[in-house]
Amino acid sequence: MIPKDATGSALELARRVLAIEADAVRALIERLDERFLGAVSLIQECRGRVIVSGIGKSGHIARKLASTLSSTGTPAYFVHPAEASHGDLGMIQHDDVFIGISHSGESAEMLQILPLVRRQGARLIAIAGNARSSLAREADIFLDAGVAQEACPLNLAPTASTTAALALGDALAVTLLQARGFSAEDFARSHPGGSLGRRLLTRVSDVMRRGPEVPAVREGATLKEAILEVSRGRIGMTAVLDAAGRVRGIFTDGDLRRALEKISDIGAARVTEAMSAQPHAIRPEALAAEAVQLMETHKISQLLVVDASGDLVGALNMHDLFRAKVI
Repeated sequence: MIPKDATGSALELARRVLAIEADAVRALIERLDERFLGAVSLIQECRGRVIVSGIGKSGHIARKLASTLSSTGTPAYFVHPAEASHGDLGMIQHDDVFIGISHSGESAEMLQILPLVRRQGARLIAIAGNARSSLAREADIFLDAGVAQEACPLNLAPTASTTAALALGDALAVTLLQARGFSAEDFARSHPGGSLGRRLLTRVSDVMRRGPEVPAVREGATLKEAILEVSRGRIGMTAVLDAAGRVRGIFTDGDLRRALEKISDIGAARVTEAMSAQPHAIRPEALAAEAVQLMETHKISQLLVVDASGDLVGALNMHDLFRAKVI
């Protein structure tokens, strides 16, 4: 626990760390030039894969960059430079682009494999903090990730330098994302297990109720028959269909409450007297997220699902969407 008399200095140090790292990222903005565009073009034109490599803290940044590239439309993977010297160089082919990350640009493990990467025919992009370093000189394209100082009070621990390399890598990945026309649906296909994937990949047909699970009555049904069908269906409504099976209306719990207020002889009433005509409906191929939006916009909790001919093919309510984790 930080002593009370030290909390002020601790906060000042933390603020100083954030300010130094923010300044390091801001400085990158002014240094972006045609070399960055060249790196984007080189990766866009790559017929193989992008290999990202680094060791130590730069290795962690390299892993993150490879992951970000892969999830945004640029196939990439991480290769540890030390492991590369013991067989993993076989993963690198002449059609690949190799991105080497090293703040000093002099990491021995990285420099040891560069001639072999070159021999394989791969193109080299260097992200380093020293334009005169061996890594920068060997590269086809050098991206300057230099920083004025580290955020560490000793100016030793990689802090601002790793933040700068991380931000520069993100800028590269996002620029490529846009250049490739990578869409939200493309992103979702790379993240099917996440909430975004569920929202962008789940269709109404994946979550709707079908067949006998869909409560429905004919338009000639009595109000009592409709009430019994609502109870059987357990989703708070029943569809009302014409003789051809097309949707004429919907009868919900809310319609029942309103019917009790305005219909004097409930026993003799027909469902058409109490139903809501021309109900909101959705197609089975629509995204489940669209069903959520439709329900929220119109303040309803059930939806009928119809095909192109207007025939009833399913139904769903808000609970179905909750179960599918679309909401």
